[in-house]
Amino acid sequence: MKRHLCAFALVVCLLLLRASGQQVAPPETLVVDGIPPVPAAIAKQTARYTMGRAAEILAWHPTKREMLIVTWFSNTPQIFHVKFPGGARTQLTFLDDNPAHGVSYHPTTGDYFIFSKDTGGDQNYQNYRYDFSSGDITLLTDGKSKNSAGIWSHGGDRIVYGSDRRNGKDVDLYIMNPSDPSTDRMVAQLEGGGWRASDWSPDDQKILAIQDISANESYLWSFDAATCAKELLTPKREGESVVYGNAQFAIDGKGVYVTTDRDSEFQRLAYFDLQTRQYKFLTDSIHWDIQDFKLSPDGTKIAFLANEAGLTVLHLLNTRTGKEIPLPNFSAGYVSPFLWQKSSRYLGFTLDSAHSPTDAYSLDTQTLAVERWTFSEIGGLNTDNFREPKVIHWKSFDGLPISGFLYSPPAKFTGKRPVIIDIHGGPEDQFQPYFLGDTFYYTNELGVALIYPNIRGSAGYGKEFLKLDNGPLRENAYKDIGALLDWIRTQPDLDADRVMVTGASYGGHMALAVAANYSDKIRAAVDICGPANLVTFLERTAAYRQDLRRVEYGVERDPQMRAFLDRIAPLTNVAKIKKPLFIVQGQNDPIVPLSESEAMVAALKKNGTPVWHLIGKNEGHGFRQKDNRDFQFYATIMFVQEFLLK
Repeated sequence: MKRHLCAFALVVCLLLLRASGQQVAPPETLVVDGIPPVPAAIAKQTARYTMGRAAEILAWHPTKREMLIVTWFSNTPQIFHVKFPGGARTQLTFLDDNPAHGVSYHPTTGDYFIFSKDTGGDQNYQNYRYDFSSGDITLLTDGKSKNSAGIWSHGGDRIVYGSDRRNGKDVDLYIMNPSDPSTDRMVAQLEGGGWRASDWSPDDQKILAIQDISANESYLWSFDAATCAKELLTPKREGESVVYGNAQFAIDGKGVYVTTDRDSEFQRLAYFDLQTRQYKFLTDSIHWDIQDFKLSPDGTKIAFLANEAGLTVLHLLNTRTGKEIPLPNFSAGYVSPFLWQKSSRYLGFTLDSAHSPTDAYSLDTQTLAVERWTFSEIGGLNTDNFREPKVIHWKSFDGLPISGFLYSPPAKFTGKRPVIIDIHGGPEDQFQPYFLGDTFYYTNELGVALIYPNIRGSAGYGKEFLKLDNGPLRENAYKDIGALLDWIRTQPDLDADRVMVTGASYGGHMALAVAANYSDKIRAAVDICGPANLVTFLERTAAYRQDLRRVEYGVERDPQMRAFLDRIAPLTNVAKIKKPLFIVQGQNDPIVPLSESEAMVAALKKNGTPVWHLIGKNEGHGFRQKDNRDFQFYATIMFVQEFLLK
């Protein structure tokens, strides 16, 4: 434990040394353009907010009540071993990139685990094996293509995973014994980039997979692991697009538990009988999306998450009686991910809230006792004083009800407060309240109100709401923020003359669009890896993503749609942007290429609009390295102080 604390202290010292002069020098991995020197005082003032940590459960040991978690004592998150609740964190990986994707123990022996990681944020995830006996890490995949995490067979002799190695566009299914990478073989050659393996049948003869066409359409398939024969389990329905979010075989293999919006506005948990092809819906009393579920290894219980107006609620269902098991001792908060220990008694999960950072917990489903496994540092902050968000509502231009979450500053800040509107990505994502970490600096220290809107196209509010921004309806999502700007003006405690808009990925595109369409109503905007033009974005995003994204945004190869997308593009309307912009981008981003931000920055400079530009040379779709993220945070605070607060 002392070694880990010393390593973390070393990182802190290096950061303070970098800021020991009058300025904070950016890491060599960053390209800084137009950003004024960052005063060392900012690093000092924000230190408590940037030195916090988080921990997330990754995997249970198959025979012991021990777990793997992800946290960090250095510049990147790493995998750690924890033997008991509150126990020391033993660091296992020491890699340059985050290896916390798709981590799982060998399901019978636990003598090694597999994990995935990419390089420099390029999202070409490779699968690896970590051997406890030697500490060696072995590459399992080809080192070049994009691969999904492996799903273990029940016998523990194989994993199934998806890979685009054949042509970089289509995702095929492969089977491998991780102890011998030479056993790797293709089990199904497929068409499209939306395929994902979901589960093995109890006898390991069948593989369950989901084919995603869009956020509104998917199909459930079965593959024979030996012959590669495939069977469509859920044929297309006339007049209705259906989505399957997750699927898992029942313990006897005669049916499948699945989340689906079939015959419903929301995702329900259902049992699908493989012989009769009939559905039995298990959560009809919950009129919200069932976000995820996990069947216990013995098949007697299902843990599932309900997304209730953006709030995450954990439920426990007895599969024999079909009745819920009340969870009276469970704390409210954002839950994700969660997984069963092999005994089926303990449910491990990650939880955070407005007052507590992300940490690993377990629930004893017999006694209903909750134990906290990790206690993450929060930089000495007293989080008891942090404000809970409240749900806000407004009507858009067409009368559509829109909602979001408002984080208000402490009462010590009087008068009308400046506002930052932070728009989520996707577009099919949804903001759900969670521990905001360093973002709390804006509310607690600068007195800024934060609004996180869930505009049309967001998940969690029904499948019709999800479709309301598709294709030619794109501008209506922009207008939802326009209506929010009008709503802010009606609020006695919010300052409509001091509003900034920001977002990442699609949220970054929204920030650019709002800057172009409502420049007179905002002070500034921050775009993090957002498309400047959806036409060039669709043409240049990674090949495996293009067809999925065309369903959402429209087919740019169609002349009429192309003309529409060009017309509404922030880059086309850059002359309308009169307020300062801060644009952040990863150089290795395969989702939104660097060319999107470069084109926008060049156009803004040509028009004389103030623009700051920050590029991470070792980053992809968002910054993950702590030193890069810290500098981005310092620069953003400067941007807020200069253009929002004055």
